[in-house]
Amino acid sequence: MNNLEMGHIRLPHDLKRDSFPGACPFHGDCFEGLASGPAIEKRFNSRGETIHDDDPFWDIEADYIALALSNLILTLSPKRIILGGGIMQRTFLFPLIRRKVLKTLNGYVESESLLKKMDEYIVPPGLGSRSGSLGAIALAQSFT
Repeated sequence: MNNLEMGHIRLPHDLKRDSFPGACPFHGDCFEGLASGPAIEKRFNSRGETIHDDDPFWDIEADYIALALSNLILTLSPKRIILGGGIMQRTFLFPLIRRKVLKTLNGYVESESLLKKMDEYIVPPGLGSRSGSLGAIALAQSFT
C-alpha cells in the first residue's frame, strides 16, 4: 500500500476540549480539517513550526493522529505506518502518537508489531524530508 490519503477520515471531536470547528471545506472537523498543517495554520494564524513543543495543543494533535491511525490499523492492518509531512518534522510527536494508538486500541489488536515493536511500526520516512522528491524520482525512473 502506498501513500494512502487519510484526510477525510471522520474523527470524534470533543468541542469542549477543542472548540476549533475545523478547516476542511467539505467536512469541517475531519482528520484533515483538524490535524493537517493548513488546519493548524488556520487555527493559530501561524504555521505549526512556530508552536512551542510544550504547547498543550500537541496533545490534542497527537490524539487526532492516533485516532486516524487506529482507524487505519483496524480497517487495513498495515505492516508499517510511515508518517511524513511538515507536522511530523516535530519528532517529539512520534512517541506520544505511539502511546495514544496503543491506548486507543486498548489491547483489541494482539499484534507483536504493535505490542512489542511500536517504534518500528509507526515511523518517520527513511529519507526524512527528502522522501517525497526522491520517491517521485524513483517512481518516474520505474516508468522508463
